[in-house]
Amino acid sequence: MPVGKNAFKHVSYLWDKEEASRLEGDEVALLIYRSNLLGADLRLTNYGGGNTSCKVQDRDPLSGSLKEVMWVKGSGGDLGTLKREGLAALYVDRLRSLEHIYKGLEFEDEMVELFNHCIFDLQSKAPSIDTPLHGFLPFKHIDHLHPDAAIAIAAAKDGEQITKELFEGSIGWVNWQKPGFDLGLQLRKCLEENPGIRGIMLGSHGLFTWGDTAYESYVNTLEVIERCAEYLESRYGQKGAVFNGPKIQSEPEAFRKKQAAAIAPVLRGFCSSERHMIGHFTDDPRVLEFINSNDLARLAPLGTSCPDHFLRTKISPLVLPLNAAADLSDLVKLKETLAPEFEAYRTMYKAYYMQCKHENSPAIRDANPVIILYPGIGMFSFAKDKQTARVAAEFYINAINVMKGAEAISSYTSLPRQEAFNIEYWLLEEAKLQRMPKPKALSGKIALITGSAGGIGKAIARKFVQEGACVVINDNDSGRLEAAAQKFHKEFGPDAYVATLLDVTSTDHIQEAFETASLAFGGIDIVVNCAGISISKSIQDHTEKDWDLLYNILVKGQFLVTQKGVELMRKQRIGGDILNIVSKNALVSGPNNAGYGSAKAAQLHLSRLTAAELGQDKIRVNTVNPDAVISDSKIWEGSWAEGRAKAYGITVEELPAYYAGRTLLNEVILPEDISNACFALIGGLMNKSTGNILNVDGGIANAFLR
Repeated sequence: MPVGKNAFKHVSYLWDKEEASRLEGDEVALLIYRSNLLGADLRLTNYGGGNTSCKVQDRDPLSGSLKEVMWVKGSGGDLGTLKREGLAALYVDRLRSLEHIYKGLEFEDEMVELFNHCIFDLQSKAPSIDTPLHGFLPFKHIDHLHPDAAIAIAAAKDGEQITKELFEGSIGWVNWQKPGFDLGLQLRKCLEENPGIRGIMLGSHGLFTWGDTAYESYVNTLEVIERCAEYLESRYGQKGAVFNGPKIQSEPEAFRKKQAAAIAPVLRGFCSSERHMIGHFTDDPRVLEFINSNDLARLAPLGTSCPDHFLRTKISPLVLPLNAAADLSDLVKLKETLAPEFEAYRTMYKAYYMQCKHENSPAIRDANPVIILYPGIGMFSFAKDKQTARVAAEFYINAINVMKGAEAISSYTSLPRQEAFNIEYWLLEEAKLQRMPKPKALSGKIALITGSAGGIGKAIARKFVQEGACVVINDNDSGRLEAAAQKFHKEFGPDAYVATLLDVTSTDHIQEAFETASLAFGGIDIVVNCAGISISKSIQDHTEKDWDLLYNILVKGQFLVTQKGVELMRKQRIGGDILNIVSKNALVSGPNNAGYGSAKAAQLHLSRLTAAELGQDKIRVNTVNPDAVISDSKIWEGSWAEGRAKAYGITVEELPAYYAGRTLLNEVILPEDISNACFALIGGLMNKSTGNILNVDGGIANAFLR
């Protein structure tokens, strides 16, 4: 079979001979290169799943003699982004010698601690539970992946026989067993009983393949997975329509997005009964094919097969009992329909825990669903952060692919519930969870900050992301917004933010912005009204157009954005925060400031009024009053600076020093000062405060509230 990108249809051949040639002689570098290529194709393995290894000769730092050392992906991490520091390096002879003290399956977890006594490179990553699976095989380069096509065969009722016939005995088979030391011994036994095989299929789990070089292992892996995928493709349709054909048809894409945006905050509210969750939505064609099918009701309750899939997606999804075209505007009726479904799911999950738990099992975790399926519309996933929610959706798509393939060639089998529980509540997994960093103050929170492409708004958005929130950045200037989005992408990555154009005087724009928040993250927790404009003119020079512009953006904009934000927060029923960035000018009278100052005063009192009204919804409304924040502010690019300089009888260049000099602290106020004040109000220490005004102006006595 010719090797190259044209030789494969179902997997991506990405090997670059020129790039690889630069790594010749460094087997570990080639291992990393190969791993990154394999991890780049989600058809080959899921995010964070699978592991790869190589064995090399290296000098023992104590004896100076040559020793065989195995470099293998360490605990955690992802093949697609793997670097050298993500590898564990172990003496192969020491690892294999552990067989002599291994006491059996009941003592699997004890063996993991002993891996540390086999470490060669003391700076390397902690070894994972899969380490012995690589260590007991003799090959120089090994790939362990979770390809959808291979798992479809591995999860089929008669997968072992299919594997034998499909590969004519060149791929071995090991029945399902939880990863660990004994599974490594089982792989070695399979190889001894089937000399000359090119790989091993793990029942319901995944695939092991290998080679004498990094390239040989890479090509062998692709060829085996390609053969599995070809076989599945040849069988689609032979047993009838996929998933027994469609039961319903999908709604048009635009309608699907509207329905998803409308219901996402409601679902998020239910899923956040224990802690705030972040959502993800997809209407991927593979999802729609499954959720619209006649077999949905039969297959969905079975759950997944591959342990990696199961860990991310829970025992089973929740299927919504809603018509795709249902009217979702009656919030009371919608919640009355959905509340029993969520309660039934939680009851099921608690029963599953009680039936399967062991004496030393960790305490029950969040009983809410991770995956929610809405036939005709799409799939929602909810987790502690955006990346985890998105990856959970990717894993469930993997599971759908597996079910589709298994049903095409035989019938799908999932992990038994006890085995699934043993994976989900594995003490080693619990230990891994306990080692994770403590959540940040705004983890699980979603914020929309108006005017957040620059100045104060951008500083607030950056601060919130740094403290764990997801943010909706926006502006009415597309160029300015694009520049801000690029900076956020570079600094924080794609899961931290979403960008959308927003004119706060347009109800259509506002509606679209909150729909964007709902589709991207599931809802909203924090609304910051920061978009602004400044006009400094005398009474005589002020025009009606100036007046309307100020009041439309500052007062009407705050009202409209707050109104829509409150509507969404009430769907969630988990409270929220509204922060209004007003001004010292709301309290202090000055020359040439009638329009701006009175609009700011209106913003301030509107804040008080909404605080009084929204307390019953656990929605807090607070105000931050800045003054003279010049840095990165669009306001100061226009005539405002000239107007204020003229009012004070100074030049524009003298404004920063003038503003600092009139404060009690003699300080220049920066955007970061305002963002810190915002965080102080919503960071968790002031959850019982509403209707407050926090001055951040360096100290201006005339602006004191009392």
